[in-house]
Amino acid sequence: MSALEVAAGASVVAGALVQSATGFGFSLLSAPLAYAAFDPKPAVGLLLLLGAEVNLMTLGTEGRRPRPLKRQSIVILVCAAPGALAGVALLRSLSALALQVAVTVGVLATLAVRHIGGGRAHFPAWAAGISAGVLTTTTSTNGPPLVLHLLGLGAPPARVRDTLPTCMLGLAAIGGVALAATGTPALPDAGVILAFVPLVAIGHLVGRRLFAHLAESDHFELVLNGLLTVAVVAGLVGVLVD
Repeated sequence: MSALEVAAGASVVAGALVQSATGFGFSLLSAPLAYAAFDPKPAVGLLLLLGAEVNLMTLGTEGRRPRPLKRQSIVILVCAAPGALAGVALLRSLSALALQVAVTVGVLATLAVRHIGGGRAHFPAWAAGISAGVLTTTTSTNGPPLVLHLLGLGAPPARVRDTLPTCMLGLAAIGGVALAATGTPALPDAGVILAFVPLVAIGHLVGRRLFAHLAESDHFELVLNGLLTVAVVAGLVGVLVD
C-alpha cells in the first residue's frame, strides 16, 4: 500500500469520526485523498460504500431508536433520483478539476445564503434533494445541501444527526443504482474495501462519544458551520493545486 493510500486511510478514520459525531462530514474529509489515491470512478464507489457503513452504524448500533425527520427525508430522496442520473452524466464528461470547482461554488453559495438569512435561511427539501443527488454520483460530497436544509429548519441536534445518515443511506442506494444502470465502472478494489472497512468502524466508535458532548452543549450548529467552511477551504486548495 502506497503512502498516499495510507494517508487516504487516515482521512477515512477522521471522516468517520466527524460523521458519527455530527451526521455529516465523511466525504468532506475523506474524498480529497481518496480521489488522489484512486481513480475518480472507483473512488466514488468506495466512498459510497464506506459512507453507507458509517451511516448504518450510526442508526443501528447505538442501542436506540433513530428519529429522522420523515417527511423531509422522503422529499429529499425522491428528488435525489433525477439528480443522481444528472450527476453520472457530469462524472463521465467533466474533469476532476471542474467537479471540484462546482462543489466549492456550491458550498460558498450555501454559506452566503445562511449568512444573508441570519442563519435560518430556507433551502427547500426538493432543492436539497436534487443537489445531493448530483453530488452523490460526482464527488460523493452530498452533505452540504442537506445540512443547509436541516439547519434552516432549526431542528434539534439529535434529529439532524438521525436525518442526515438516513438520507445518505438512501442517496448511496440511489447513487449505486444510477452508476450501475448507466454502466459506469465504479467498483473499488476488494483489497481496498477490506482494508478500509475496519477504519470506518474505529472512527465511528470514537465519534459517537463526541456527539454525546456536542448534543449537551450549544456548539453543535457551530461545528456544522465550521465543517462547511472546511469544505470551502479544501475545495479552494484543491483548485489551486490542480
